Amino acid sequence: MRRTGNIALLEQLVADGAKYLFGNPGTVEEGFLDAMRYVPGLEYVLGLQETVSVAMADGYARATRRPAFVQLHSGVGLGNGIGMLYQAKRGNSPLVVLAGEAGVAYDAMDGQMACDLVAMARPVTKWATRVVDPQSVLRVLRRAVKIASTPPMGPVFVALPMDVLDAPNHESVIPTPRLDTRVAPRPEEVRVLAQMLAAAERPLLIVGDGVANSDAQAELTRVAELLGAEVWGANSSEVNMDASHPLFNGLLGHMFGKDSTAVVSQADAVLIVGTYVFPEVFPSLSGVFRPGARVAHIDLDAYEIAKNFPVDMGLVADPKRTLGALGEVLAGLMTPTQREAAAQRLRSAGERQLLRRNLASQAGDPGSDVPSLFMRELARRVGDDAIIFDEALTTSPLVNRFLPARKPGHFFQSRGGSLGVGIPGALGVKLAHPDKTVISFSGDGASMYTIQALWTAVRHGIGAKFVVCNNGGYKLLDVNIQEYWRERGIPEHAFPGSFSLSYPPLRFVDIARSMGVPAARVGTPESIGPALEQALSTPGPFLIDWMLPRSSPGVDADVRCGQ
Repeated sequence: MRRTGNIALLEQLVADGAKYLFGNPGTVEEGFLDAMRYVPGLEYVLGLQETVSVAMADGYARATRRPAFVQLHSGVGLGNGIGMLYQAKRGNSPLVVLAGEAGVAYDAMDGQMACDLVAMARPVTKWATRVVDPQSVLRVLRRAVKIASTPPMGPVFVALPMDVLDAPNHESVIPTPRLDTRVAPRPEEVRVLAQMLAAAERPLLIVGDGVANSDAQAELTRVAELLGAEVWGANSSEVNMDASHPLFNGLLGHMFGKDSTAVVSQADAVLIVGTYVFPEVFPSLSGVFRPGARVAHIDLDAYEIAKNFPVDMGLVADPKRTLGALGEVLAGLMTPTQREAAAQRLRSAGERQLLRRNLASQAGDPGSDVPSLFMRELARRVGDDAIIFDEALTTSPLVNRFLPARKPGHFFQSRGGSLGVGIPGALGVKLAHPDKTVISFSGDGASMYTIQALWTAVRHGIGAKFVVCNNGGYKLLDVNIQEYWRERGIPEHAFPGSFSLSYPPLRFVDIARSMGVPAARVGTPESIGPALEQALSTPGPFLIDWMLPRSSPGVDADVRCGQ
């Protein structure tokens, strides 16, 4: 058998640890897809649309923290996947995306589907390139794997012309080396940072997924406890700190900068770790930090340090090693007065947490409504060992109340603003952890972006569980327009009809069953137990259509055609 670039490409993927190739096939990629029969060890996971394929790969990459490989079809397939590639870029997911072209020989013809794939991919990837030499296929692919998996991780794109892959290939297959980025700052810099934080009366920590990527949760928690510092998440979509810890206060605003400013401006010393600031849609342009506040930033992504606001100290370093060293220095450096002040802040945080729980208890059981009963019963059945993929959006506070993000690697949240990641993302996570219970929560609107992923779940036997939070509309838009009305003094009125999904109703049970996924609807207390029993005892995928109320200042505008 003649060894072509098609076969060499697949051999390189296997050498780099690929078990799955996520994709949707096309004519200009048919050569290397056909060659998969010659290269064992690689399974093609078929998505019915490229958005699904990229989102599955994103979930797999997040769960394994290793590169995931995606095949897209030329310009049209790449175009379909761009929204999810944007999410992967903002979330630092190490994806290696391959797309075929008709061939270098046809460049001058401007034929059907001809386009500049590299130019299309460049804004939503860390690196994008095109192979034009048949003896550089593996060299370029290894470079792509290295770039994708080196912090700051991110998606990369490689265009592969058909005639380049069809040509004989004599390159050797060599596994791509993983670079060691566990770099630490100089001891004197750590000491300066420790002195700055120890002297603060209101220290604050802002953390993101760089903490989880570095496995630095324990080191972060120790530093927070030594300082008695509040911890807030920014671009935090995984478990960077146990959400039940009294010092963890949740996430800063993701939509409006004023929400973040209200928190951050209270601190006299701020330590940012593993995130960019600030990731809102409408960020504050100034005034985020208190005048005179000291600000430090630890990250392996030098681009993000001092990108938007000046810092007093920027350390391009591994969060785990740096926080570990910082904790050691703080433990030996803090004065008795500083230790007692920090201990008092920690005690106060615990007292506030206990007070909130007592007030909730005195106010009566807020969990007697059907949605809370459902979440309480689900939490009782799965415990803290289930992996949650949360794209519930406006229902996320309820989900996180009963299934808090506590165990590293057991919680993933939507990020980057792309809707539809929940269902396929959970499939990718389940492929990475086949022995775990994986549960996806997604809104009804978000689910419809990628609902065809249910078909993939059945085809490949991926037994994730899906909960559709069905409130009959794009409720996040309801929330945001109410803020818009308040800011501009506009009286509340009916939501725009374009926000409603109530007519015709989306029948998720029927949709799921049409693709081979068993399903049940939960809308009454009596329906909760049987639905959960069926879902958790079914070995394959299962969907629950979870009926939720849609709070509204008025009715939706009538969206029925002709009325």
